[in-house]
Amino acid sequence: MKYKDRIYVIKANGTRVPFDFGKVKRTCIRAGASRDLANSIVNKISTQIYQDIRTSDIYKMVLKALASEESGNIIRHRYRLKESIMSMGPAGSLFEEYIARILENSGYRVNAMRAELDGRCVKHEVDISAYSKEKNKRYMIECKYHNLPGIFTGIKESLYTHARFLDLASHFDAEMLVTNTKVSADVIAYASCIGQEVLSWRYPREKSLENLIEDNGLYPLTILPLSKKEILALYENDIHIAKDLLSRDISQLAKRTGISAGRLRNLQDLVRKIIT
Repeated sequence: MKYKDRIYVIKANGTRVPFDFGKVKRTCIRAGASRDLANSIVNKISTQIYQDIRTSDIYKMVLKALASEESGNIIRHRYRLKESIMSMGPAGSLFEEYIARILENSGYRVNAMRAELDGRCVKHEVDISAYSKEKNKRYMIECKYHNLPGIFTGIKESLYTHARFLDLASHFDAEMLVTNTKVSADVIAYASCIGQEVLSWRYPREKSLENLIEDNGLYPLTILPLSKKEILALYENDIHIAKDLLSRDISQLAKRTGISAGRLRNLQDLVRKIIT
């Protein structure tokens, strides 16, 4: 199929770039769509694209197109992964809890959250202190959360993380910067130079944050169609990853959260479909 030539889109950060239909197709496939379904989605939105359309509007078009397909509903939830993480809230504490759960599911032992430690010069509050048995290293993990699209995590955050790591050298063997956005080229270059590990959107390639989530079914609770009240009630019961619902006793969880057992069972069914 031939698409319109030289269509430009406006990204969330205001930049104007050529539109790539292939990217929409690849993202649909990453979310679990077959190639035929991905092609169908691309064909549907291709008739609606216009010059200088905003990427946020294209995103809505894709979600609507997926919803219209018989097999698209579950894929639609997975396609919303980035949005789901950004909807955790204005503060970063819930993101830190979510990252801690991801690390635990990836072989790390989380020793402390937001612990105050004495550095050589000053006291620091460390977002996550963790230990990797595989690498035999104590990790200082700095989380940088953004709840708006179009933001890059830049060199300032990387420098800040490394400075804190140097002052806390007696407590840790390694440092990690974790963010839910893309990182700048300077971050990649600097982190590679000093040995700082980075976990972010789209980086490292094949081992990025979304790879880790998708490959292991570690989708956030916010990927589910929940009210703010329901999300808060589940967070208060230490549920940050959607599939954690599968291991909980429904009767007890219903009593603790005020969410009906029937509603919780329906959510469990949806989680099973999302992670399958």
